[in-house]
Amino acid sequence: MMPIKYSVKSAAKAITTNKSRSFLTILGIVIGISAIILIMSIGRGTAKLVLGELSGMGAETIVIRPGREPQGPTDIAQTIFADSLKSKDVEALKRKSNVPTLADIAPAVIVPGSVSYGGETYRPTIFGWSADFMRDAFNINPAEGRFFDESEIKNMADVVIIGAKVKRELFGNADAIGENIKIKNKKFRVIGILPSRGQIAFLNLDDMVIVPYTTAQLYLLGITHFHEIVVRATDPSVVDRTVRDIQLTLRESHGITDPAKDDFFVVTQGGLVKQISNIMSGLTLFLSMVVAIALVVGGIGVMNIMLVSVTERTREIGLRKALGATEKDIMMQFLLEATMLTLIGGAVGIILGAAGAFVFPIVLSLATGLDWSFSFPVVAAVLGLGVSASVGFIFGLYPAYQASKKSPMEALRYE
Repeated sequence: MMPIKYSVKSAAKAITTNKSRSFLTILGIVIGISAIILIMSIGRGTAKLVLGELSGMGAETIVIRPGREPQGPTDIAQTIFADSLKSKDVEALKRKSNVPTLADIAPAVIVPGSVSYGGETYRPTIFGWSADFMRDAFNINPAEGRFFDESEIKNMADVVIIGAKVKRELFGNADAIGENIKIKNKKFRVIGILPSRGQIAFLNLDDMVIVPYTTAQLYLLGITHFHEIVVRATDPSVVDRTVRDIQLTLRESHGITDPAKDDFFVVTQGGLVKQISNIMSGLTLFLSMVVAIALVVGGIGVMNIMLVSVTERTREIGLRKALGATEKDIMMQFLLEATMLTLIGGAVGIILGAAGAFVFPIVLSLATGLDWSFSFPVVAAVLGLGVSASVGFIFGLYPAYQASKKSPMEALRYE
């Protein structure tokens, strides 16, 4: 039997002799492996970004939303238009006898629209919320002016706090404190400007406009319900207990005896982390499986080219057999050739995928302003090499078998 060293040298020589054909043969493998590396890297980077943003909320933060918990995309609209959270619910939750571990609570409403000052108009994110709650939750104090207090919320004051970017867009370098801006044709007096902090827990503070939630309800939206209620527990360790107390309190407030008929749902950071991690893992796996089709296509391409190579090298096969090469020697050489081809394709794919995984977060960071991080999936790289070798071996078996079964006499007579 021919030494393995000689078989490897023969396979390498055959690959380097036809460089263009070898490159085209492995192109599908290169694309497949690099795409899988890139997808898994982006998936990990996205998961890190999302979980990092969630950590900015604080582990003790709990969000209550109206309607049934969405089980799919079609349920989201139902949640958006649900009106089951009212002032009576907030009052019930505030009672220590109902939720002893509640540290703070703030209802919130979302106001679509734009803000204007003079001839300038800008479309920020407008919230009806509690400034004190935001200060305590995110450890934020105004860069200029002050926050509105509970008395202004109770009296539905027409005051507003704006983000640093909103201030630049509307006022430029001029002083904004004490000036009036318009939201839905109602005047609001600017009493505070948020510090430039960028993105915190899915909220871009620079792009925010905050008014008392009571004012937003009455004058801007004309509603009596809340879009969500944000609660802080006294400690992260009591979050589960707090959630149970919230559920019991709201069921009693809404006259619900069957938990399956809840017209609200509670979201915690832990639940969000688990949910988002599962979604990202599933999505990454699905995309990886879709991209794996390219590997199958690449493997078929390898098999076709190897069959062509077997036909072109029929005389070479006949000559080697005449000189004493066995069927196993011939099969080994062609199998090694196919495997080496796909291994090279896998290595090139890993290099290109790693380069893309490094560049892509930089581009996304510049485009979105979010802190995307580079994450190279070592496991995917090792798996990619293994898959590449397997593809070469599996799809190289048939061409190698065909080569090994050629008759020496017929092969030598082949023109």
